[in-house]
Amino acid sequence: MDRRKFLKQSSLASSLFFVPSFVKAFEEVASNKLGYKRLVIIQLSGGNDGLNTVIPFRNDLYYKERPALALSKKDIIKLNDEIGLHSSLEPLKKLYDKGYLSIINNVGYPNPVRSHFRSMDIWQTATDSDTYSQNGWVGRYLDHYGKNSHSAIEVNESLSLAMKGENLNAIATQDAKALYNLSKDPYFKNLNRHQNDAHLSEHNLGYLYKSMIAAESSAKYIYETSKTVTSLQEYPNNKFGKQLKTTAQFINSGLQTRVFYTSLGGFDTHVNQLNTQKKLLGQYANGIDAFVQDLRNNNTFKDTLILTFSEFGRRVKQNASVGTDHGTANNVFVIGENLKKQGVYNNMASLSDLDDNGDLKFEIDFRTIYATVLDKWLEVDDKKVLNKSFNQLDFI
Repeated sequence: MDRRKFLKQSSLASSLFFVPSFVKAFEEVASNKLGYKRLVIIQLSGGNDGLNTVIPFRNDLYYKERPALALSKKDIIKLNDEIGLHSSLEPLKKLYDKGYLSIINNVGYPNPVRSHFRSMDIWQTATDSDTYSQNGWVGRYLDHYGKNSHSAIEVNESLSLAMKGENLNAIATQDAKALYNLSKDPYFKNLNRHQNDAHLSEHNLGYLYKSMIAAESSAKYIYETSKTVTSLQEYPNNKFGKQLKTTAQFINSGLQTRVFYTSLGGFDTHVNQLNTQKKLLGQYANGIDAFVQDLRNNNTFKDTLILTFSEFGRRVKQNASVGTDHGTANNVFVIGENLKKQGVYNNMASLSDLDDNGDLKFEIDFRTIYATVLDKWLEVDDKKVLNKSFNQLDFI
């Protein structure tokens, strides 16, 4: 095949992500080493304001620092005598009451970075703030324990850094049928006839050729397996709701995927935060409500753990535009039927003892949460995936 023609048509690969054929050896890994539990990761992109999500409504400093932004008591769902949830999170209160929610406060990392892109890279790669990596923590999980590329799926148009390994990458798709149809394109069939050509090693074209060829089998498997299930659950009619509906379909069909990754964006609320965050948290909570109901109806919730994070929180003090600027520590939500410590996991950060920039001081390194999930839920060696040892928590 002519190289120029290949490059011209290579955009077809954008929805197929992508495992080089030399990692087929991973398919020999026994399925019992992957376990049967599933992890669903939800990324709130833009830096959700954790202080207006989990609210210290009895703390006078909260109202002093946010005279126009602090939520009134009527807009807060009380969890206890000190802490409440944003009123848009009513569906999460139901999960809280059933013991299905653990709220971990003051999560961050040493020497925090307030850049969206850099901080998200840190969360996705699970590296120190001064360390750069080309592969993510889920990607490294795949490298060590993945059976094939669909052992992890990002329900999105493209693949996040978190899902990219050194040898094995996850699949990115929002539509199993569209992915399958793309894999049947004559161009891919033509690739199969050229995969042994000598020029395949030229300029890394061999890697991409083989990646695309190997992805074809995953596309067929995802489609053929997931089409056996149709959800009867009503989901919110928005992009996030559709992501969760697709994720539930994958889970309920018995797809042999261990990690799913989804996201909801728009949380960079520098201006007029109240209405924007209210809308976004409502989308999140209503999507979660439908998703959990769907899984419970299909008896798959008991084997599913849902982890929600954002790349950083916001400043304690409101800004002049009735919004908040980039901060540091934030809260993480863990949702599941098998939580060891339900409710509010730890105390909220002090509003009087802030760092030099007026930000909350983090207490819990986010990688301790990853380590806990890897070891206690996915049942793999967390040190292999995270490249170092972290103290674990006891929420599962």
